[in-house]
Amino acid sequence: MKLPDQVLRLAVVFIIAIAALIVARQLFVPATFGKLGHYRAAALDSAAARPIRFAGLPACIECHSEVGATKSKSYHRGLSCEVCHGAANDHAIDPSSRQPLASKARDNCLHCHDYQPSRPTGFPQVIERIHNPMQACVSCHNPHDPTPPSVPGPCSACHATIARTKSLSPHYSLDCETCHETPAEHKENPRAYLPRKPVEREFCGRCHAQDAPSPSEIPRVDLATHGGRYLCWQCHYPHNPERQ
Repeated sequence: MKLPDQVLRLAVVFIIAIAALIVARQLFVPATFGKLGHYRAAALDSAAARPIRFAGLPACIECHSEVGATKSKSYHRGLSCEVCHGAANDHAIDPSSRQPLASKARDNCLHCHDYQPSRPTGFPQVIERIHNPMQACVSCHNPHDPTPPSVPGPCSACHATIARTKSLSPHYSLDCETCHETPAEHKENPRAYLPRKPVEREFCGRCHAQDAPSPSEIPRVDLATHGGRYLCWQCHYPHNPERQ
């Protein structure tokens, strides 16, 4: 039985493709690739041949034990000294030959602490242009134990922008927990234990319904007719609920 021409042509294409892959592997894939898994084994030799530049934390605290003890109990305990002071292997071998960097420029701290929405919730961040502008960070924070001189409140420590907005709004006197049911564990592990947000109009009605037992100066609405099918926070920002 003769095979159709299209099958023969397809078989030729497959044979050519397989042959091309075999040739490409011989020409372009390193000889040591695969000896240690999906990896080029010779890369280890290349890395080992590079000059040593970093000394490592143990070498630093061997001479700077007091600083090491302070840092080990601080928020910076997970950082290597050379993250801020630069490569220090030459200094560790001969302390007089080269001094580590000790810059007081704000930019050094902003590499990690400048505000970026992508940073993890709870990570200390500042808006550089409004956070003590023109002052060196080290004038208030000891880099080896950077606990702020006045610790922010439990909510504003992470939600400073919202706290500043709320402080100028009609809701300034309300605790965050008035509207957010917050597990105690949220302060230690914020992503695993999220606060709960209101989901019904009646929640706002506890203060703003016509028959709510709240002070007379609080704005009132008829929940049955006000806003139609929309939820309150679709028109009013809860942290600054100015009437639209």
